Amino acid sequence: MRKCEVAVLGLGLMGGAALGALLDAGVDALGFDPVGPGSDRGSSHGSCRIFRRFNFENPNYTSLSDEAHAGWIRLQTESGQTVLTETPVLEAGRPGSAMVASSRAAAIAKGRADPMLTAAQANREFPAFTLPDDWDVVVQDGGAILRTGVVMTLMRARARDRVIPERASFTPRHDGVSIRTVTEEFFAERAILALGPWLGRALPRLGALLNVTRQAVGWFAPASPDAVALGRFPIFILDRGPNDMVYGFPDFEQRGVKAAPHNHGPVVGPDDWGPHATDAELRPIGEALAALVPGAAGPIIDRDVCLYTNTAPADRLPDAGEEFIIDRWPESRLIVCSACSGHGAKFAPAIGQRLARLATDPSYQAEPFFRLSRYSQFA
Repeated sequence: MRKCEVAVLGLGLMGGAALGALLDAGVDALGFDPVGPGSDRGSSHGSCRIFRRFNFENPNYTSLSDEAHAGWIRLQTESGQTVLTETPVLEAGRPGSAMVASSRAAAIAKGRADPMLTAAQANREFPAFTLPDDWDVVVQDGGAILRTGVVMTLMRARARDRVIPERASFTPRHDGVSIRTVTEEFFAERAILALGPWLGRALPRLGALLNVTRQAVGWFAPASPDAVALGRFPIFILDRGPNDMVYGFPDFEQRGVKAAPHNHGPVVGPDDWGPHATDAELRPIGEALAALVPGAAGPIIDRDVCLYTNTAPADRLPDAGEEFIIDRWPESRLIVCSACSGHGAKFAPAIGQRLARLATDPSYQAEPFFRLSRYSQFA
């Protein structure tokens, strides 16, 4: 039986960052995941995610973004590969948009100049857009395209032979965690579960607090290719009303404009990855582009599906749901990590450090808004 101090089950961006933090600290750690970089399965698959410094979802996220940014820059410097491509973030919505107001407040709270623009100013600066005159608009700095495909490859390469590329099952014990693959048995003093949509299956008690949703993603052939090229076109998030938000990227891969709904799709199971996004699922995205970003609108040329793992609202702290869970599992040597919805990827270096500390420092407690105790059943 092979032994280690900490095992990490699930090596997407969160688990990969945790394994990297452990190994950097000299901890005897192993990572387990049958899904390798480049796979079309797993919450971290695909080439890119949005990095935003100023987040409308939660005021706690700005400092978390700053920590994560330092980690991404460190990885970029050490590897010599591009991890972050700096890009402005345009957020716009109907008059009184809570999204725009919260994002604006987050920037001002950190001493930034007011990022508010009129719609006419935004349309002039970025000619691919035709935002209505009365819409609220902010254009933020501190944004970037996070090259997740590059990051996944770098994380696995840095971990080298500390990765076991097999499916693993686990059994908690009083003195640690037994882990078994098809070929070998392991024992870890602690285990981090960063299983993405499969976390609720591994811990049914936690599964009651998690919903996995199907998120359609499309790439659109732009009507004005020059207007949506990197450097001329921002990352964007458009708030068209309740449960109708769309986000997208510049055409930085010469693959078309990647765009998708920011709101949640139908609840599915953790293995429901197919089929690829349908025309019907992507039609509202195409309509939003045609109405508000005509320079980016055009035929669908590629499509994909992501699975978001969404956390239920807390009942003991002010929490509207979709936040992270990063905590020790009660009466066990397990540490659990559930990313907040689909946008948690950008925080991976900061979350990985917290997971590593939870596994190695008995005195460490994650911030209250990450803890299981915000739910009555875990208080």
